[in-house]
Amino acid sequence: MLPFIDLTTLRFESPERLWLLAIPLTLLSLWAWQVARRRGDMRRLQRRKLPLRERFHLFGGLLFWLCIIVAIASTIVAIARPVARVSLLRTAGVDLVIIQDASASMHVSDVTGNRWQRSMRFLRLLGEALSWKEDRIALALFANLATPQIRLTTDPNTFFFFLDHLDVAPPFRLEDDTTWDTNIESGIHWGLRLIEKDEEIHGPSPNAKVFVLVSDGQAWSGQVEESLSAAKKRGVPLYAVGVGTTAGGIIPAPATADADLEGELEGESEDPVFVHSALDRSSLHRIATAAGGFYVELDRESDREIASTIINAARARAGSRGVEERTDELYWRFLFLAAALVVAGVLFVRDSAELWIHTAGAAVVLFIVSKLMR
Repeated sequence: MLPFIDLTTLRFESPERLWLLAIPLTLLSLWAWQVARRRGDMRRLQRRKLPLRERFHLFGGLLFWLCIIVAIASTIVAIARPVARVSLLRTAGVDLVIIQDASASMHVSDVTGNRWQRSMRFLRLLGEALSWKEDRIALALFANLATPQIRLTTDPNTFFFFLDHLDVAPPFRLEDDTTWDTNIESGIHWGLRLIEKDEEIHGPSPNAKVFVLVSDGQAWSGQVEESLSAAKKRGVPLYAVGVGTTAGGIIPAPATADADLEGELEGESEDPVFVHSALDRSSLHRIATAAGGFYVELDRESDREIASTIINAARARAGSRGVEERTDELYWRFLFLAAALVVAGVLFVRDSAELWIHTAGAAVVLFIVSKLMR
């Protein structure tokens, strides 16, 4: 939305430079005299009897000089440093609560690197797509249980610090039984807790709140319907981002497993039983639809397109932070007007001599303004 300028508060920080406006006013008087002379000449020429009717332009090349005069006046106003109160309606930002799958199936290498590393690359680009002025981000990891990693923050360093130190492997070990589960219900529950804790500390925020679930959906468990119902009551949609392929791959066996996990993987035989994992696209789509969001999939679209889709959908839900009033310098607006008039004046140039004058004058004005605006 364009800002509203209260002209009643207009003042100049260097009003002593306004006397220079006498120069364009004098030039404007001369320009008006030239227009009057041109109209007199036109009337006399129109009395001639010619076989063809002559056409005369009212101003001719004088419009070029009018643009230059007004541009000079606008530049003088700019170097006088105009200042006024500006009112701007501020739109709220977005709160992205990322719920990242960190279960054993995220170690599958059916995408570049593995699913975890692929997710980290996407989250990095998602963070880079945020403005970080009003936007905030939070992060929770889940396997059998969920653990919050980052509370809602406007500090990008906190978010990217996490990605820098855990971009190779998730903090949940394959040796732990709890890693071999995908409890999406727990992840959503802790996502809600992050929002509630932020409201306890900072109060309600007008930012649009959304969940971004990054998962392969493999063998998900938990009473996810209860968490989805709680999220819908809070008006928080969920956007599911699928990672992996439907062909899938084998989950790597842990380097050192305890007796229970080893028995589960190997059974009664001496040969290990490999666990296969594939992207459960239908489950993630069903979860996202039930939560009032949508499903997208990495590598079916570019990461930038997916990030833009999610952020734009979240911004469409954002409210307003009210009207912000501040004192703003207006000189750049007058300089922009002067530049536009100089460019427009070129359209009315009729001979090369005027064009050279135009170019030289623009260079001189640019030099003077650069000196005065320091």
